[in-house]
Amino acid sequence: DSLEADGRPLLYMSARGRPLTQARVREWSKAPGIVVLCGRFEGVDQRVLDARGFEEVSVGDAVLAGGEAAAMVVIEACVRLAPGVLGNIESTLEESFEDGLLEHPQYTRPRTFEGLDIPEVLLSGDHKKIDQWRKRMREETTRERRPDLWEAHLANQQAKGDPKPGKPKE
Repeated sequence: DSLEADGRPLLYMSARGRPLTQARVREWSKAPGIVVLCGRFEGVDQRVLDARGFEEVSVGDAVLAGGEAAAMVVIEACVRLAPGVLGNIESTLEESFEDGLLEHPQYTRPRTFEGLDIPEVLLSGDHKKIDQWRKRMREETTRERRPDLWEAHLANQQAKGDPKPGKPKE
């Protein structure tokens, strides 16, 4: 990885870069800071990237007019992991991507919104059933929306010796 002499990652926002992942964000958030370079329209001179050792980072499969919006995504993702920014840093361990699955759906008040109710299990007070529901929802959502993450999750479960990886129980 590209690092400034003082340990700061050198990042260049580019559609041709390696994809931004939560694992990389966690790594960068531990650094004393980051240096983010943004191009405009056609980008920056390749020699600058080569001479300084910038790592190219992409925030998705889309082309932007410049890297500023992508830089804001990287900065926000890193800053929110800094001590004191979130009320409970432990809550980040239950978010999407932390264990290879997307996050479960969230529900708040009122109990009924436009004819849609909060799932009864979440109102039951039975923490074991709530945890099971959340896991099932995480698995179903990941399988439906991100087959790439689902396949990686299955492979990881098999590598850990899980005897029954696959479709979650209904």
